[in-house]
Amino acid sequence: MDQAYKKLVEKINKYNPQCDWDMLSRAYDLSKTAHEGQHRISGEPYIMHPLEVAHILADMELDCESIVAGLLHDVIEDTSHDRDEIKQMFGEQVMLLVEGVTKLGKIPYTTKEEQQVENLRKMFLAMAKDIRVILIKLADRLHNMRTLKSVPEEKQREKARETLQVYAPLAHRLGITKIKWELEDLSLRYLDPVAYYEIVESIDQKKQERDAYISSIIDAISKRLKELNIEGQIDGRSKHFYSIYRKMFAQGKGIEEIYDLFAVRVIVNSVKDCYGVLGTVHELYKPIPGRFKDYIAMPKPNMYQSLHSTVMGPTGKTFEIQIRTWDMHRTAEYGIAAHWKYKEGRAGENDLDSKLAWVRQLLEIQRDLTDAEEFMQTLKIDLFADEVFVFTPKGDVINLPAGSTPIDFAYAIHSAVGNKMMGAKVNGKIVPIEYNLKNGDIIDVLTSSSVHGPSRDWLKIAKTSQARNKINQWFKKDKRDENIARGKEQIEKELKKLGLQHNQLFKNEWVEIVLKKYSYQSIEDMYASIGHGAMTASKIISRLREEYKKTIKPEALEVLPEDTENYANTRKRKQSNNGIIVKGIDNCLVRLSRCCNPVPGDDVIGYITRGRGVSVHRRDCSNVSSEENEQNRLIEVAWEVSQNASYLSDVQILANDRVGLLVEVTNSAADSKIPLKAMNARTSKDRVAVINLTLEISDTEQLDKIIKRLRKIDGVFQVTRSRQ
Repeated sequence: MDQAYKKLVEKINKYNPQCDWDMLSRAYDLSKTAHEGQHRISGEPYIMHPLEVAHILADMELDCESIVAGLLHDVIEDTSHDRDEIKQMFGEQVMLLVEGVTKLGKIPYTTKEEQQVENLRKMFLAMAKDIRVILIKLADRLHNMRTLKSVPEEKQREKARETLQVYAPLAHRLGITKIKWELEDLSLRYLDPVAYYEIVESIDQKKQERDAYISSIIDAISKRLKELNIEGQIDGRSKHFYSIYRKMFAQGKGIEEIYDLFAVRVIVNSVKDCYGVLGTVHELYKPIPGRFKDYIAMPKPNMYQSLHSTVMGPTGKTFEIQIRTWDMHRTAEYGIAAHWKYKEGRAGENDLDSKLAWVRQLLEIQRDLTDAEEFMQTLKIDLFADEVFVFTPKGDVINLPAGSTPIDFAYAIHSAVGNKMMGAKVNGKIVPIEYNLKNGDIIDVLTSSSVHGPSRDWLKIAKTSQARNKINQWFKKDKRDENIARGKEQIEKELKKLGLQHNQLFKNEWVEIVLKKYSYQSIEDMYASIGHGAMTASKIISRLREEYKKTIKPEALEVLPEDTENYANTRKRKQSNNGIIVKGIDNCLVRLSRCCNPVPGDDVIGYITRGRGVSVHRRDCSNVSSEENEQNRLIEVAWEVSQNASYLSDVQILANDRVGLLVEVTNSAADSKIPLKAMNARTSKDRVAVINLTLEISDTEQLDKIIKRLRKIDGVFQVTRSRQ
């Protein structure tokens, strides 16, 4: 470990000889002492982890405070030292960096997803104040991924999924391509090891052939650049494994069918030379139409700049050429970190704050999001989406997520423009507000003073969380009374669906707990939030039912359904072991029919069998329909609302067969925290994959969520509940 520290000092000294060596030494000594006796799962001393994190930060040439915080980043969380000690020994800046990376304490959360969301919120808040927080966190996650093989398989997949969903996109958003690529490749290794090693093996097998091909291209370009007196460095590189994996998904091809597996990069001294090289390359090799991108004239939001062009190589194989300056190259590798100067420990560019405005915007948008799934979905849109570049009539460039509409454009300009929008012109022609914007479009928003705000339907059309947030803010502010009434109506509707009465759940002490949980000042605020769509009635009812169950003994739980026609005067009933109440019968054998697998939330009917009690079917089950002539055997049944049980439900998926489809299906179930009890898959002659899943779910609401999630998988065109 001392040898690793010595190498760290040498690495820092090469780019920052003015580093506070005394502070760095004290940080190493404290970390080594604090973690003494602690070991990682692999068996190595724990101190090696913060040392490796510090090395990754030094590779990014970060300032001394960042590297000190990297050495100390687990001290508060995993040892007896606290924030006050860190502040006293190393100053407030280091303490804030360490605290920003530290996870939240042991706060009780209902689900693991909620805990993850709150940790992310905390991280983004610290990141908005000091961007170095996320750079340290990325270094921490990168080393954890490099050493993930030592942890249990289930934990490997969990960490890999989180990395692919949050940290790799964050690295991309910050322009730190070098770390992003490694995080993606390492995640793929654990999420789909078969595909990963197949790609690695295929790349290795063709390495000699590929190297010879790249060398011939580099030689040809070098010769021409010498003739033009353009100095530059030329090298070739393979696409990283995850990029190849995604390409196989998108095109449904095997690796042997993908030809542009590599790119040639030219790094020159000036922007003028970049365009000179581009012209030279296009003289040597025929460019592929529609495959040229000028990120120098229009940089990506993460500051990435380069010229990209896909061309036809000398043997008919396509390859990508990337052309950039040395400054652009450093930004491409390390993004925002390249703009953080170690001198004086502050950003070297005055406009760094503007480059990070999206972080504060993200926090503002997600401040009102209380649902963990909605938070993660919004985060994915903000971090992951491909982009389109469009223009205002004055020629200003606006970048938006792919699929954005004129509504998104209007709110990107200003909320007042969006609220007064009555239509839009694209390239001089009026288009529907559902129109998907394309690169290069010129958008002119048509406004009118007679328009009194957005339409609620726009929430379904808008792509960006920024636009939806501003629309919601308008309804929240201008339609408060209407939202309160709508919220009350939705609560009553949900109660009726569950067969509950308002006074059963809305006890003052329980309501106070829920209001505090979601930071509402009053019950009217809660109703308004439900009314304008920021919160769901089902979530509030679910929370109140949890408090109800904590307070009332199981044997005293009372069922008060609202269907007076079928259940008038129904009081306490002895619940069956599968959550069904049979009208007029307190104790009988009840079984859920396997032909249609009913679950709570389904409209159900009972059928009195001969010698096997009551069989419960969905009302639309074909087996019930076939026996309608025996009306005297049908009996009314209902779900026992206080029952906390799980049920098996069969789902059938039809999709275009492709590599990795099963992995995405199983990942969807895992991400939804729904146990997958059985799976059967086959492929028809016309290459249609038929996948049958047996899931363990609690009610139809949970089932509907997983069905919606499965439908979003690329290539899936039908997801249905299986029935006879």
